[in-house]
Amino acid sequence: MAVEPQQVGFLLLPEFSYLGLAAAIEPLFIANWLAGQELYRWRTLSLDGEGVRASNGLAVPVDGGIAGTDFDALFVLASFDVRRHAGDARLKAWLRRVARHGATIGGIETGSEVVAAAGLLDGMAVSVHWDNLQGFAEVHTACRAVSQLHTAAPARLTCAGNSAILDMMLAWIDGRHGGALAGEVASHLMLTGWRSGDQPQPAPWVQAQQIADPTLEQALALMERHVEEPLTCAEIARRVGLSLRQLQRLFARELHATPVRHYQLVRLAKAHALLQQTDLSVTEIAVSAGFGSLEHFCRVYRRRFGCRPRDDRRQSVGAPVLRRRA
Repeated sequence: MAVEPQQVGFLLLPEFSYLGLAAAIEPLFIANWLAGQELYRWRTLSLDGEGVRASNGLAVPVDGGIAGTDFDALFVLASFDVRRHAGDARLKAWLRRVARHGATIGGIETGSEVVAAAGLLDGMAVSVHWDNLQGFAEVHTACRAVSQLHTAAPARLTCAGNSAILDMMLAWIDGRHGGALAGEVASHLMLTGWRSGDQPQPAPWVQAQQIADPTLEQALALMERHVEEPLTCAEIARRVGLSLRQLQRLFARELHATPVRHYQLVRLAKAHALLQQTDLSVTEIAVSAGFGSLEHFCRVYRRRFGCRPRDDRRQSVGAPVLRRRA
């Protein structure tokens, strides 16, 4: 039986993930192909109707600019350097207008930051990529940032990005056209199914802790929980039932680092995220990351990243990267 196709828009913001766009559209294409009819009809959009450059450098043409409200669903795709778009009054007003006309609004990767800035995710759980979780939680306090793959609420979808986009789109197809079609689409994508949205993201430190010594897990958890007011390593050792020397040997054996050095990395990770993802001052960020001296913070930060904290305020492709392995 023929059905009216769902009108789907994909708004691409500069430096969006090219993989993300393919992961969002391909399941819809396969669903149309398998059904032998147009279940979904989509068009790509940009802020000005001109082509958009993806984060991998490819220039992507689009079908039009942000105009009209004739969507059943609209997904915002962003990856790098999204803060400037979160402050775009024209964009936010348009998103609110599209939502008022009944469209489901979806945020993919940092696209959720723009949707949240428009006030469309207030009071909701929002799936945020683990690399942006701290910054999102600091800025968008009306939402609840969660480190799960994707979320669904009435007329709202959010996704942490990358492979989780396939999970979200398959779940969305399931909700509209049933599990049989969604499962068949998954099979054509060489997937055995799709992950539920509440599954945790495979963050680097989570993967590391799955194989870590239980005592090391406790020590790492204490460090993650006590960033703004750091514990001494002696206190951490006491809380996990070790001597300081035993703690040092444990970190050397499992992480090839000292407790002091690893703890500093945990605090720098928070500072790095807040610098690139928020408008907090460098002083506020230093305090939030447990550095009592601004001068010491700047010195440690420059040694690690090769630049001053005040020069690292954009989460762009060319900005410094902190790799977290544990």
